[in-house]
Amino acid sequence: MKKIIFLSLMVLFTAKSLSQGVDLGIKVGANFTTLTELPDVDTKTGLNFGAFFTIKFNDKIAIQGDVLYSQQGAEFDFDKVDLDYVNVPIVFKYYLVKRLNLHVGPQFGFLVSDFDASEFEDSYESTDVSGVVGLGLDLPLGFRVDGRYNFGLTEFLPDVKNNVFSLSVGWTLL
Repeated sequence: MKKIIFLSLMVLFTAKSLSQGVDLGIKVGANFTTLTELPDVDTKTGLNFGAFFTIKFNDKIAIQGDVLYSQQGAEFDFDKVDLDYVNVPIVFKYYLVKRLNLHVGPQFGFLVSDFDASEFEDSYESTDVSGVVGLGLDLPLGFRVDGRYNFGLTEFLPDVKNNVFSLSVGWTLL
C-alpha cells in the first residue's frame, strides 16, 4: 500500500512540474482580411476562433500551435469573396519581458467554405501557406491578447494572396 501511495504521489508531482510549461486554451477574435493584386478591393471583417497549445521551454522561449476557424476574403463595391479556412499556425514565441512576447512562424490553411470559382475557371488553391508575425501579452488569470499579421506565401488565385491582420483574446484552461 505504501508503494502505491508513494508512486501515486511521484506521478502527481512529476505531472504537476511538467505541466508548469504547458498551456491549453481557447481563443476568439476578429480578422481584417484582403486579397492582394485585385482591383478596387476593400478589407473584409471576419471572425476567428479555436484552440491553442503552448509549450514554454524557459522564461524566454516557447512554441505554440493553434487550430483556428478563420473567416477571410475581401469585399468589392458590389460583391464580396468569402473564404473560410481552418488554419494551423505554429509560432516560435520569444518573451521580450515576463509577459510580452514576439511570435513568428508558418501557418497552414485549408479552405473549408464552398467557394464559387466559376468566374475563376477553377484555378484557385484550396490550401494556403502564410508567414505569421505577431505580438502577444499574457495577462493575469490565464487571459491572453494577441495581434498577428499573416502574409500569404502561396497564391489563392494567380498573383493573388491572402493577407490577414487578426486580434484575439484567449484563455488558458490548463
